[in-house]
Amino acid sequence: METRAPHRRASRKVEVQAAILGAGQRGRTGAAKQRLTGFNQVTGSSYMVFWPAMSPVSPVWPRKPNLCAFWVLRLVLLLSLKSRTEGTLQNCHWLVVLNKFENVGFHLSKDRFLEHQPVDTVSEVFSKLVDSPVDPQEKYLSFPYYLQINFTCPGEVRVYSDSEVLARKGHLLGMKPMIQIDYIHSVNFYRWKPENLQILLEAAPMLSRAGDCHAEAMCILNWYTPMPLKNGSVVASVEVYTNGIGPFIPRKRFFVNMNGFLRKDASGAPVFTVGYESLSLKPSHFRLSKSRPLWYTMDHTPVFILGGFDNEKAILLSDSNFHDFVLLELSIDSCWVGSYYCPILGFSATIHDAIATESTLFIRQNQLVYYFTGTYTTLFDKSRGSRGWVRVLSSECIKKLCPVFVGGNGSEYILALTTGKNEGYIHIGTITDGLVSFQMVPDGWSICEKLPGLNCTIEWAVYIADERNLLLLVKTDSVQFYLVNFNLELKTLHILYKIPEFIPEAQNLDFLVLLGTETYTDTPMIPQGLYFNTLNNVLYIWGNFILQSYNREHFIFLADFPKESTIKYMLNSYKGHITFVTEDEEIWYFLEGGYDVYRIVPSQGWNTYFNLQKLEKSPLYSNDETLVSLFYEKNHLYELVYLFDNGKERLVRRFLPVGKLMEYDLPKPFKIGSQRENKIISFEYICPFKEIHLLDVPQKQHVERKESYLALPPLVSESSGFHNNYTLAVYQGLVYYLLWLHAKYNKPYADPVHDPTWRWWQHKIVYKDYYFYLFSNRLTAEGMYINMNAYQKLYNLSSDYSMADFVFLDKGNWFSITAALLSHQDTFTSADSPGAGLEVDRKLAVSVILADPECLSSSVTQEIHLNRNLLLFKIKITDKRKCSEQGITGRNLKKTSMLIKVLGASGKCFQATTLDTIIRGFLMTKIFIGCPPGKRLAFDVSYTVMHSQKINKHYLDCVVKDPEMPCFLFRDLFQPFFLVQDLVTGDSGSFLGSYVLKVVGGGRTEETIKDYTEEEIFRYNSPLDTTKSLIWKTKAERTTSDNKFYIMSHKSPGIEWLCSENSPCYDIIPTDIFPPEFFFKLLVSNRGVDDSTYCDYQLTFIVHIHGLPLSSKRSSFTFVVSSTIFLGLVVLYILFCLLWPHISRAWASLRWRINNIMASESYFTYATSTAGFSLQSHSSEESFKGPPRVDSKEGNVQAKKA
Repeated sequence: METRAPHRRASRKVEVQAAILGAGQRGRTGAAKQRLTGFNQVTGSSYMVFWPAMSPVSPVWPRKPNLCAFWVLRLVLLLSLKSRTEGTLQNCHWLVVLNKFENVGFHLSKDRFLEHQPVDTVSEVFSKLVDSPVDPQEKYLSFPYYLQINFTCPGEVRVYSDSEVLARKGHLLGMKPMIQIDYIHSVNFYRWKPENLQILLEAAPMLSRAGDCHAEAMCILNWYTPMPLKNGSVVASVEVYTNGIGPFIPRKRFFVNMNGFLRKDASGAPVFTVGYESLSLKPSHFRLSKSRPLWYTMDHTPVFILGGFDNEKAILLSDSNFHDFVLLELSIDSCWVGSYYCPILGFSATIHDAIATESTLFIRQNQLVYYFTGTYTTLFDKSRGSRGWVRVLSSECIKKLCPVFVGGNGSEYILALTTGKNEGYIHIGTITDGLVSFQMVPDGWSICEKLPGLNCTIEWAVYIADERNLLLLVKTDSVQFYLVNFNLELKTLHILYKIPEFIPEAQNLDFLVLLGTETYTDTPMIPQGLYFNTLNNVLYIWGNFILQSYNREHFIFLADFPKESTIKYMLNSYKGHITFVTEDEEIWYFLEGGYDVYRIVPSQGWNTYFNLQKLEKSPLYSNDETLVSLFYEKNHLYELVYLFDNGKERLVRRFLPVGKLMEYDLPKPFKIGSQRENKIISFEYICPFKEIHLLDVPQKQHVERKESYLALPPLVSESSGFHNNYTLAVYQGLVYYLLWLHAKYNKPYADPVHDPTWRWWQHKIVYKDYYFYLFSNRLTAEGMYINMNAYQKLYNLSSDYSMADFVFLDKGNWFSITAALLSHQDTFTSADSPGAGLEVDRKLAVSVILADPECLSSSVTQEIHLNRNLLLFKIKITDKRKCSEQGITGRNLKKTSMLIKVLGASGKCFQATTLDTIIRGFLMTKIFIGCPPGKRLAFDVSYTVMHSQKINKHYLDCVVKDPEMPCFLFRDLFQPFFLVQDLVTGDSGSFLGSYVLKVVGGGRTEETIKDYTEEEIFRYNSPLDTTKSLIWKTKAERTTSDNKFYIMSHKSPGIEWLCSENSPCYDIIPTDIFPPEFFFKLLVSNRGVDDSTYCDYQLTFIVHIHGLPLSSKRSSFTFVVSSTIFLGLVVLYILFCLLWPHISRAWASLRWRINNIMASESYFTYATSTAGFSLQSHSSEESFKGPPRVDSKEGNVQAKKA
């Protein structure tokens, strides 16, 4: 085994002379002080302001605050920090661990990322917030985890470490760790909207709650911030940096990924579902094992796995890019099914191939293939997670698994190569939302049938998902290798290239173009594998040679790689850096766009660097070590190395500084000259330029399409500024609600203010000063202040002057950058020389290489400034409007790249930074052509209502008004307007393109809306309809190519509602006294009718129409019935008026007669009685009087009495 050695982590002992302030002295200068912390949005830094507290009522005149003591304190702290050397401070680095809510405050506590759903732990806290702008009636949830943040300085041996002293000092000076979390969207863009989300957080300081923390001065200081989750994402990068105050701690990136391969046991402790966790790694695991590749889906894999342990059924698993890891013994059956069709000679428990995707792990043991789907509830339903390893292709003999590093069409892929009975076939595995399926191709015939010879074997396979092409490395029985292309859609096979049998002769050459006329050595070519870069369309064939091709038909032989070595595997950063690892564990480096291959381990530069690390006593290097694997992270190369130090055996992840190793390897040419009588040594310049800078670069946030949010912790009234569990719970709930507003902000109606947080503080922003007054005077019951401006969306983040990692281009869009090259003195000739410009072009030039020149165009403009030894190259990249079709935002983008090179700078130009040595003169940028993420179409209801009132001279809303959904009158002309809203830049403008409008659903109420079928959509919207089913019509004359639907725009005359006889809105019967209403579900799409953008804007929204008319039959029937009833009532009224007097008189006469008869009968009955004579006489006299008139007053009185 070869002894290795690699990286720099100086471990000097740091001593601090200043003492830390006690709890009773912190922040006091003779009078109580209060603290206000804020955030500068321009500089991205925080600030701290101290002011005296309100003086109590006293007859004593208040003294002037003694601010000198405060500045003296800061001066002492700064001087103590200045005593540290810059190199010592650079050795400090950040520490980030995950904590559950109940473990917040415990130093060094660490939890696994097991919970993937929000929890209800802060709602009770928010219900008690009475002096804050939050709504207590709103439901606030929280995320299950926090990030515990601290930093350490290597070399500490004391109990009270230097990093703890620095943490205290930094907090007193105003240092605040800033956290930037970037979420990677899911591969399946059909299920989850592609978006690049970023949130900026400020960590809140909190003292530990450890058992030995009896006084504040003894408590360890940590910082905490919520760890938000996002649906549709399982990979999150966490970048930690300071606000520029306090000790210098370099930025550091961590990956805090979800682990879907954990569950809780009976005691509630997390355990792995894929196997049993081993307590420790043993040297025997690595003594007999060679290095092996780390295979995973690029940028989307939350969990890495690594097999290859000799005769061990075990893998290494990490969910943090190997910042930490576990060794797992897998729970698989390991059965042996060798047979006559599976010619495997031996059995081994070794996991030979291990591939990780976004949600599923694949392994191969012998000829058996297994997969395990994790439980990721943020991606798909929980039921799709596996309970155990699932064996697939059980009837096949699988000899090798090949990874597919870049997915496509919303899925991930894996390739399984067969041997035995199905030699010449290949199995393509597709992973979509955790569901795994395999397909064997070709169907019905073998690859071997199309090649010369009787038999063949497939040695390697590469799948290009966007093209649906399989590239195969095939060996025939005559030991001849072929490069074959098989198209899965057309089912066609083409032989692209016949690989030469021997290595060509290329002495004293960097490269050789293979034309078939070159001479060859007697060393046979032994191809081992293929690698295809989807960003620049470069194909590599590697083995004991390296072949490079830009069109897969013509190849270039890279002569720097020796034929005595054989490449075992290779890896690509997709930023132009490629690394090869040989069978002898040599590491070779290649910079794309060039032809030079460099051996960096072992090398003279490696020996120099290794010895320097040993002198600094770095714990990451040993004289006895072995390479385990290599991988790229954010354009940096890292290696996993096992150190065999006696008693300190361990597996470490360390940075491999390729630039520094190459710089150490550079020759140092010099020449000896004479000046007067002295000889002078002058070194020659190797790099063609002195310095290089990028100017006028596009804004990173905009071209990378990142939606950014800001969330700062609440201010606390505690004098030392420390938070507690109560304030951290409030911070957690506020961050959750902020991201909930982001997810909710996808409604079809446009808000008056284009911002997701507008509705949050809409009614509370006017009381902002009042809340701050309560806090500043310590009148709040909670002891905290929630700054409403601290929770917002950021649209113009300031960034450095570096180029963005990737750029999105819509149709016809462009971007430009300016490269400023400061040259050496001898680059320019004299200004009087006529050949000055020619001399500059010969010594200093820039080239632009486009991976797809049929899709992009470039222009380079050169400006020469002789008086400054400066050259400016203005580079402009423009989309040609050819290489992408209209699609939903973020879907099916064309992947390509741009490469900018300074000629002659490859491998010769370096720049030392505080963290690394950067290779200069080279820049590769990914470019995605298509509809960029973060754009949407919204119904501009406000302007539509205004325009409707203008063209119809009125606007009549519903009787019961809904501010979220205004009504439109049926008989009015309806002309909708739309907005194109950019969720990244905050821009919102009118949509000026063409579109097709369809009614795709409807119902009498919003709850009963029904989606229509394709046939119904045609009948209700097409001008070709002959079934009398049209719902609307327009005077627009443009139609689609098949004349089925109208093409409209913002200049169209609008639409008229028809609701024809066979339409669903025809003859709606009102249910109350109000006119009939109907809800229409409209679909607006510009696909195929708008050539101004690659975006297929599809908007579905609901329009509320009132005042619908009844049908003609029902109207006529209603009119007839109503008229009949009305006329009948009129006739009855007239008859009543005419006959009523006669009826009254007849009735009165009848009553008089009846009364008269009754009176007469009473008289005769009374006459026979024994009554007195006077009464009889009186009655007789009365009887001689005639009856009163019927219409007289007396008659009426008598009639009433009767």
